[in-house]
Amino acid sequence: MKYMGSKARFAKDLLPIILNDRKPNQIYLEPFAGGMNMIESVEGFRIANDQHEELMAMWQALIYENWDPPQLVSEQEYKKIKYNQEDYPKHLVGYVGFNSFGGKWFAGYRRDKEGKRDYWGEHYRNISKQVPKLEGVVLSCKSYLDLNISKNSIIYCDPPYAATTKYRNSFKHDEFWDWCRKQSNAGHQIFISEYNAPKDFKCIWEKGSKTTFSWHAENDSTKESVERLFVFKD
Repeated sequence: MKYMGSKARFAKDLLPIILNDRKPNQIYLEPFAGGMNMIESVEGFRIANDQHEELMAMWQALIYENWDPPQLVSEQEYKKIKYNQEDYPKHLVGYVGFNSFGGKWFAGYRRDKEGKRDYWGEHYRNISKQVPKLEGVVLSCKSYLDLNISKNSIIYCDPPYAATTKYRNSFKHDEFWDWCRKQSNAGHQIFISEYNAPKDFKCIWEKGSKTTFSWHAENDSTKESVERLFVFKD
């Protein structure tokens, strides 16, 4: 699923590091699962959490209720759903809302210009390929602060990045890093994707990347950045 900040293209680099010392039956948890582009490639017991209600309602319907989403949504219907979300099922709102510019929540209708790109068809096919890979995943919808985490879990965090495009809700970064420290001290293996981190965290992997949050134009400028994976030094 195309999702703002997705780590799909880095999964092959990150997962061997994150899962390197995984023990049998050790739980793998993602507090910010989003588009499920990392967790879909993890085996064993998995927990996918995200605070976004419509997003998790969509995954619940797709994975466990055999929901077949629409393969096409018109621009008129997109706008109706965007401005009247309470009139539609949450799983449909989630499905439509994230098929927007840059994978950002209702950021604008993605038009198929002159038949060059079938965005709704891509959205449908991409998610349909993911669903079988997510069978058995435990879904959770709450703040990461409210998670009850089993002992000695592996935790992979891909939170909203500081100083980047904002998500729907504000995010307290200092509070998040303090939570990461507490999870590490509690005995969990915690890994965090970000561009930068506080000084008491160390980078164990990095890779340059070019990103753009707009897929609808051919000549959009790209942003060069360095993706990093951090762990708590202690």
